[in-house]
Amino acid sequence: MDVFEKLRNGLPVNMASEEYKPAFEHIMFAAIKCHEINNLTPDLEKVKPLLGELFEGKFPNNSYIMSPMQLDFPKHISIGENVFINHHFTCMGAGGITIGSGCYIGPNVTIVTTNHDLNNLAVLKCKNVNIGKNVWFGANVLVLPGITVGDNSVLAGGAVITKDVAPNTIVGGNPAKVLKTIEI
Repeated sequence: MDVFEKLRNGLPVNMASEEYKPAFEHIMFAAIKCHEINNLTPDLEKVKPLLGELFEGKFPNNSYIMSPMQLDFPKHISIGENVFINHHFTCMGAGGITIGSGCYIGPNVTIVTTNHDLNNLAVLKCKNVNIGKNVWFGANVLVLPGITVGDNSVLAGGAVITKDVAPNTIVGGNPAKVLKTIEI
């Protein structure tokens, strides 16, 4: 199992090890590509091909991420169709992030899949994050490792998502709590 598979499967990986080198190279590739995108005039025709490169050809034509952004493991991030992501999107995606189709993500949203071993901070422990379809993120939402957010949910502005969110649910606060169930 290579380092990428270990990270996606939640196995501990030491960032100071030789094994981590390909992961670090991927992080640097992503940092350079994000820097390139972030320093362009926001021009769809110029940005779209770079998003394709960043996501190794797996970025839907009808989805978009506003700059600036910072993504560290784009090969572990899957974005569905018709997704709009506003500026200052940050993903620590070593553990894997799936964003379903039709999601709208407000500004300053952070999704984190990584954590550190308390006995050795150089050791990463990852858990994937799964976002359902048609989820609306308010501004400044933080999603922590291992979270699943159900379809048609709303994450209110400033929410810190520490537990799974059921489908058709509005959550808010720090830590986020259920505010309302959406009648469908």
